[in-house]
Amino acid sequence: MELKNILKGIDAKIIGSVETEVADIQFDSRKVKQDTFFVAQRGTKVDGHTFIPKAIEAGATAIMCEKEPVEPVAGVTYVIVNDSSEALGMAADNYYEHPSKQLKLVGITGTNGKTTTVTLLHHMFRELGFHTGLVSTIVNKIDEKEISTSHTTPDALELNQLLRQMVDAGCRYAFMEVSSHAVVQHRISGLTFAGGIFSNITHDHLDFHKTMAAYIAAKQGFFNSLPKEAWALTNIDDRNGRIMVQNSRAKTYTYALQHTADFHCRVIEDSFDGMHMELDGQELWCRLVGRFNAYNLTAIYGAAVLCGIEKQNVLKILSNLEPAPGRFQYVQGKTITAIVDYAHTPDALQNVIGTIDEIRRPQQQLITVVGCGGDRDRSKRPEMAQIAVEGSDKVVLTSDNPRTEKPESILDEMEAGLTPQQLSHVVRITDRHQAIRTAVLMAREGDIILVAGKGHETYQEVNGVRSHFDDVEELRKILNEKQ
Repeated sequence: MELKNILKGIDAKIIGSVETEVADIQFDSRKVKQDTFFVAQRGTKVDGHTFIPKAIEAGATAIMCEKEPVEPVAGVTYVIVNDSSEALGMAADNYYEHPSKQLKLVGITGTNGKTTTVTLLHHMFRELGFHTGLVSTIVNKIDEKEISTSHTTPDALELNQLLRQMVDAGCRYAFMEVSSHAVVQHRISGLTFAGGIFSNITHDHLDFHKTMAAYIAAKQGFFNSLPKEAWALTNIDDRNGRIMVQNSRAKTYTYALQHTADFHCRVIEDSFDGMHMELDGQELWCRLVGRFNAYNLTAIYGAAVLCGIEKQNVLKILSNLEPAPGRFQYVQGKTITAIVDYAHTPDALQNVIGTIDEIRRPQQQLITVVGCGGDRDRSKRPEMAQIAVEGSDKVVLTSDNPRTEKPESILDEMEAGLTPQQLSHVVRITDRHQAIRTAVLMAREGDIILVAGKGHETYQEVNGVRSHFDDVEELRKILNEKQ
C-alpha cells in the first residue's frame, strides 16, 4: 500500500515522498523489515525515537515521529505528527482498510463487569446465528476460534489486524472490553464504534492514573470519541453514569436497578442456583447470581436491543447464559461450596461477599481467601483486607500475583488496614496453594469458601516468571482429597 493512503485523515508534516510503497507497519524496531513504516512512540519507559536509526538500518523507508530529524536520511520519508500513538491508530485503520466500519463494534468500559458483559454478548449473538468477534481479558475469539494477544486491549496494530480477520471471517458483530489504559494510550484511536456501554467506576488503577479524576476522565474519553451515529448505554445507578456521556455525540440510553431508566431491572429472588428477575417488565430466571450480575444482564439486554435484536429473542437467550470463567464460578465439593471470582478491586470484592451473604443460611460460615497483586495500586490493599474481614467469618490472606514485589510486603500492607481484633479472624499464609488448602480444612459441612482475586487466570507471576496456577484446579483437587 502506498504511504499516502495510510496517511489519509492524519494531520502531519511530510519530508520526502508519500508515493513510497509500504509493506508493513511496526512500532517495535526489532520487527522492522524492508519497506516497513516505523512509528516512533513515546512510551512510559522507552522513547521509540531512539530506535529510529536502528529501524532505518533494518529497512524502514518511512518514519512517523514527533520531531523533525536533524539530518534526514536520503530515501526515507518522515511523517511528523503531534502524537505518534494517536496517529498510529488512524494509520492502522487505513492500512487494514477500516475493519471497524465493516462491523457493528460495541465497546464496554468501567471498573467491573466488562469481561462478563462482552463474553455473554458474544455467546448471545452466536446463539442468534451471527458470526461474532470477541476482545476480552480472558480470550479473543473469532466465532469459537481463540486468538492470542498480549494486552487487555491489544495495541492499535494488533487490534486492527484482529478486526480485519473478523471481517474476513464474515463477522457482523464484535464485542470488546475497552480499558482506561487503552483510551489514554490511544490503542482505540481510529476505530469506529457502533455502541458503547458504561458499567461502573470504583477504586482501581490509581497506580497508573494517579487520581480518581484522571481515571474517570479516561473512561469518559471513550464516550467522547463515539460518533453521532452510535449509541451510548450508561448505568445511571452509578454516580458517574451521567457524567460519562454528558459530552458524547452518541444517542444516550440508560439502564438501572434503582432508578427509572430506558432499561430497568428488578431482582425478585436470588439463590446459589440462579436469579429470578423482572427485566423491562418481563419476568425470567437466569443462571447468574447477584445484583452485580443483574446489572451485567441489564446492560447485555439493552445493548442487544439497541443492536436491533427482538426483545423476546434476547430474553429467551438471557435465561440460558452461564457465567464467564472465573466470575462467581462454582466448585462443588461433597459438603462444601467453593466460589472462584476475579474480584480484585474493593467494590468487586464487596459485591461478591455481599451476594454470598444475602444467599447463605445463618449456620453457613464464609471463609474468604484473598490477596492483592504486586506492582499495582497499593492504596487499595488495606481496604481489600478490611472488606474481606468485615464480610467473612474467617479470612486467609495470601499471595496473588506478586510480580516483582515481595509477597510478605504486600500482606503487611493489607494487614495495616485491620484492627487487632480483626486480625484475630485472619490467617496469613503466603503460599497460595497452602492458603486454599487451609481454608478447605477450616470449613465445616455446608460452609462456603470464596477464593478471590485471580478468577480465570491459570498462572501466578513471581519475579517476572509465570508458573501454572489455577484456583479452580486447586480447589477441585483439595476438595476431592477432603472427601
